[in-house]
Amino acid sequence: MDSKIYIIHENSEWTEPLLKALDELNAPYEDWHIHEGHIDLTEAPPTGVFYNRMSASSHTRGHRFAPEFTSAILAWLEEHDRVVLNNSHALDLEINKARQYSKLQKAGIKTPKTLVTVGKQQLIDAAHKMEKPFITKHNRAGKGLGVQLFHTTEALENYVYSDQFEEPIDGITLLQQYIESPEASITRCEFIGGKFFYAVKVDTSEGFELCPADACTIDDQFCMTTENTREKFQIISDFNHPIIKQYEQFLARNGIHFAGIEFIQNTDGELFTYDVNTNTNYNSDAESKVNQYGMKEIAKTLNEQLKAL
Repeated sequence: MDSKIYIIHENSEWTEPLLKALDELNAPYEDWHIHEGHIDLTEAPPTGVFYNRMSASSHTRGHRFAPEFTSAILAWLEEHDRVVLNNSHALDLEINKARQYSKLQKAGIKTPKTLVTVGKQQLIDAAHKMEKPFITKHNRAGKGLGVQLFHTTEALENYVYSDQFEEPIDGITLLQQYIESPEASITRCEFIGGKFFYAVKVDTSEGFELCPADACTIDDQFCMTTENTREKFQIISDFNHPIIKQYEQFLARNGIHFAGIEFIQNTDGELFTYDVNTNTNYNSDAESKVNQYGMKEIAKTLNEQLKAL
């Protein structure tokens, strides 16, 4: 059997631009949509290059157990020494923000103060220990799931015991120090093949759900899917910062080949890293203005990996 590139994912809309880029290169590939299925652990997997694009927000699209199934598939591939890009370590960090922060801190990368909670009353009790204001977020998230800003513990308690409270899919809610950006923006650094590709400035003035993909669900009201009155995603020309080297080292240590890493700077210029997204997407409007295309570069990298087998 000839070797191929295998794309492991659960969101066809997000994956379509990559498949188009692979078609342009005439690269052989197979689309593995991991919602349901089966594998035989007594058989060897096919040969090729396997790119894991599993998302922490899969449950919002009805694919509740896709990450768990992907974990089994990646273990199977790795046991047979297949080339896996964004391997099982990357998946582990994708679906567990608490572990993300622990790994980032171990790498010497500063993160906002974060408390990990299970249980509504425990969440409220933990809030008494947090400096105000603070935010909540889901441990297995993506797309800004569960992110809410609170200025008092009482406001949090009212929310937690209301019908509006969002139960996290894994039962873990994070309490996190709120970092205020003087420009109401964050910076997202994109890495392809473990190397820095570009940085994009993201306007956060309208909210926290900041998926850069052109194809997002209709519920993602803050995604740049149609015309916007403000330029939400803007690629920064000649971005250069010492954090890039730290990020590249972090990615290499954790089996991550493709990722978007987000940071925010406060009014004193302190830099806090708060998200590692291993199922990274790109915004075509922003990319067309600088003639840099993430999915095309990923396709090129995957094809080179396949040729190197």
